[in-house]
Amino acid sequence: MTTINVQNSCDDEKQTGTLTVQEALHHMLDAVSERSTTECVHLTQAVDRVLAEPIMSPINVPSHRNSAVDGYALNSTTLPTQENITSLNVVGKIVAGHPYQSALKQDEAIQIMTGAQMPDGADTVIMQEHVETEKNTVRFDARHSAGQNVRQAGEDIQQGQIVLETGAKLTPPQVGLIASLGIAEVNVKTAITVAVFSTGDEVLSLGQPPREGCIYDSNRYSIISALKKLGCHVIDLGIIADDPVKLKETFELASSSADVIFTSGGVSVGEADFTKQVLDDVGSINFWKVAMKPGRPVAFGHVNGTTFFGLPGNPVAVMVTFYQFALPSLQKIMGIKNPLISPSLKAQSTQNIRKLPGRTEFQRGILSQTNSGEWQVSTSGKQGSGILRSMSDANCFITLEHDRSSVEKGDWVNVQPFIGLF
Repeated sequence: MTTINVQNSCDDEKQTGTLTVQEALHHMLDAVSERSTTECVHLTQAVDRVLAEPIMSPINVPSHRNSAVDGYALNSTTLPTQENITSLNVVGKIVAGHPYQSALKQDEAIQIMTGAQMPDGADTVIMQEHVETEKNTVRFDARHSAGQNVRQAGEDIQQGQIVLETGAKLTPPQVGLIASLGIAEVNVKTAITVAVFSTGDEVLSLGQPPREGCIYDSNRYSIISALKKLGCHVIDLGIIADDPVKLKETFELASSSADVIFTSGGVSVGEADFTKQVLDDVGSINFWKVAMKPGRPVAFGHVNGTTFFGLPGNPVAVMVTFYQFALPSLQKIMGIKNPLISPSLKAQSTQNIRKLPGRTEFQRGILSQTNSGEWQVSTSGKQGSGILRSMSDANCFITLEHDRSSVEKGDWVNVQPFIGLF
């Protein structure tokens, strides 16, 4: 024999029998559906929750005509033409929250503060900087127009208008908008419950003494932190040994108590990985080889009807696959219709980056701006899939497309800032 049979790996120039990143994500999104349960929460607890029904305004905003500036309210019929000057008697002063009780006469003006309700008979406000005052009179010229500096009732929002649609993930400005309508409680999607555990005899829990040949579990903490930031309720099932019986028991427990299950490790071709063996018995799972680096082995499917994500064991691969696959899938399950945009921009590479065509690579990078305002990016050091510091020191993914070859210094690359993800 002059050759041996080998299996594909992420270092192969051509990876046969694999899915592209886009194909894998498409399959996942097609296989998950939105949760339908809801609950009512006070507005103080509503930020980052997902609206279960649209918000309809019960009032006009603003609720009354009011002045947009500090100045003098008057009837526009008194505005002078051409080079003339008009002088009106000032009959009082209006401040916000204290309306003027009489109708303004045509030959009268009244001092008015920003936000104060316009009196009957007035339709125009002249800024205080644009008038001359003397005792109880105000003088102004012909530079003004009817209706200026007046906010009309319902100008911003009209009564009965839908201001936020179902599926909006509430941001602080949107919470403030709801409060401005006098609404104290909102119906939101119930937070999804996610069970998380790590696998492997070589994985140590925090607090255990170091042991030769073993590593401390970081994957579970990365995943749990990402899930909590997303607003999920997390069940931490700890570390499960490489024991088929214990693994099966854990999957049964997780599927009975959670909407989604996450594991890390045990989804590759290693002979000691029992996760795949157990999942074949208790679930309907696809074990994919995705043409990407890091993160080639990914498992996805359902365990007793519960959505399952089996992420790789290497720490960086866990985070890459979570943000590229799991995050958009979870957003669909949560009912988020318009997720916050995770922007992608072009930046100039400050170094050479080795890349093989035939796979998508997610290098960890440090994005910055030059003095002239152009974006530039460098890698955050060694890029091995087990080097978690490459993620910790980075502020973006350098996304190198499937068919792209190596990057030369000065080439433009696509960059995905972490600010849109984390």
